[in-house]
Amino acid sequence: MTNELLFIAQSIILSLFVFLALRLGKAALVAFISVLCLLSNLFILKQITLFGFAATCCDAYTIGVVLGLNLLQEYYGKSTAQKTIVISFVLLICYTIMSLMQLAYIPNVHDLAQPHFAYILSSMPRITAASLMVYLFVQYVDSLLYAWLRTLLQGNYLVARVWFSLSITQLLDTILFSFFGLYGLVDNLFELICISYGIKLIAIALTTPFIALSRRFRQAEDV
Repeated sequence: MTNELLFIAQSIILSLFVFLALRLGKAALVAFISVLCLLSNLFILKQITLFGFAATCCDAYTIGVVLGLNLLQEYYGKSTAQKTIVISFVLLICYTIMSLMQLAYIPNVHDLAQPHFAYILSSMPRITAASLMVYLFVQYVDSLLYAWLRTLLQGNYLVARVWFSLSITQLLDTILFSFFGLYGLVDNLFELICISYGIKLIAIALTTPFIALSRRFRQAEDV
């Protein structure tokens, strides 16, 4: 149960950091969301066994991103959330270009890191391209869905709104990214999709109860 306990701990810790960033203000939350996007793309290739099934270890980061974006939209408006999506998009492009430049450097005879960098970063252009396309589409859907739910429920039922929005958008994210980014790179793609979405639902269940406390974390004004 080591991986399962680590996953539960990771989901809870990431949620706490999301709320800590919210406490520090809008700029901190925008920065933290961007960091989570980069971490998600960096760790996507690591395959683990979770609850007896093959999975990747980056699903908690994706949940953290959408949770943070929903909190931004809730407290700072739709335009702020959309601007954060653009910022994350630009940083992912920068990350991809820097990864390619890192690999292009010719190592000297004393270097031991190049093969490891090559293994991790050589798949980054494809993964990041898929991530960028899916990220923009899914977050746009999430923005519209969350705004519609907020209007429909007149700003009430925050936890239910976030849970429903996360559940729908993460289903889209899992299916689209798995096909565009991981096809041919992992074994048993259909199983990975099913398990990855199931794991995300567990992460959502672990994180959404904290949302009821989010108003206590938020500062009255940004600093």
